[in-house]
Amino acid sequence: MKINPIYVTQPYLPPLEEFLPLLEQIWESKRVTNAGTFHKEFEAALCNYLGVEHISIFANGTLALVTALQSLNISGEVITTPYSFVATAHSLLWNAISPVFVDIDPDTLNLDPARIEAAITPETTAIMPVHCYGTPCDVKAIRRIADSYNLKVIYDAAHAFGVCDAGGSILRHGDLSVLSFHATKVFNTFEGGAIISPDADTKKRIDYLKNFGFADETTVVALGINGKMNEIQAAFGLLQLKHIDQALVLRKQIDSAYREALKGLAGITVLPPNIATKGNNSYFPILVETDFPLSRDNLYMKLKENNIFARRYFYPLISEFPMYQGLPSAQSANLPAAHAIANKILCLPIYPALSREDQDYIISTIKSIA
Repeated sequence: MKINPIYVTQPYLPPLEEFLPLLEQIWESKRVTNAGTFHKEFEAALCNYLGVEHISIFANGTLALVTALQSLNISGEVITTPYSFVATAHSLLWNAISPVFVDIDPDTLNLDPARIEAAITPETTAIMPVHCYGTPCDVKAIRRIADSYNLKVIYDAAHAFGVCDAGGSILRHGDLSVLSFHATKVFNTFEGGAIISPDADTKKRIDYLKNFGFADETTVVALGINGKMNEIQAAFGLLQLKHIDQALVLRKQIDSAYREALKGLAGITVLPPNIATKGNNSYFPILVETDFPLSRDNLYMKLKENNIFARRYFYPLISEFPMYQGLPSAQSANLPAAHAIANKILCLPIYPALSREDQDYIISTIKSIA
């Protein structure tokens, strides 16, 4: 058994000696929050790296989702996926919006555009798809539907940092896109998030909303929240950007090694590579089929016994949690693909610091069971 546990993901931590001078600058400035120097530099650096024009950084991704909905005055019903982290739907309930769950495409695991129109009602005001595991949604089909019914589109792009399609950043799609910089993500600021806006006016409104609605020292123009990112998080983000390209190279190598080793293994389905022009290998999901010697849950426990902490991500579905299971759209008969995937999914460890020795240990453990 391994002495050190192997988790499904771990945050990349740059050398401490690179971070300490930034902390000293913050201490000397005595400005630790409220859009200080590092906050402004970080927003500019993100725009440059991601290829977008307007970005607002947040203390975390959930606050960014909640604020994105507020900024567009979304109400009524919003069509979304049951196959996501619970914050996707929670952000709707926090805004007194009713989620309407639609099934996923079993190949991409994203919201299935073919099923969206049937879920639209007079109360529908928006669609909130998720770029699951960093795989881009069918953005063209979703845009056509949204335009036909005059709906807004807010992408939960928590997994999609740095992902590009043929036209550029995947974040340019929709009325807004929302990133997460949580410690488990490809790019992190310990906690953090961001909203990508299409224009300066939208960014200005979002910036008001994330700072209690203050337009200046004495003027409050909106019902805002405290969503600001502090200077320490922003400084850490600037440092992370210096290392992100190397981190993505290492993730791709780990992804390739898994694919080669698990190819043809009976009872294990390796999902196809990301269809993006530029992906980020944010997760390595496999499906544990019925012909594997152990069930998915038993394989999960067997790995855990061997200090390999994989994750059933996403299981259970959002639609199965108590605050959602009473919704008509949450009934399992409406979501067959999502339920099938949720009962087979297992995400294996993938992060830049995962050694080849540890990866070989994960692979050999799975093969010994098979």
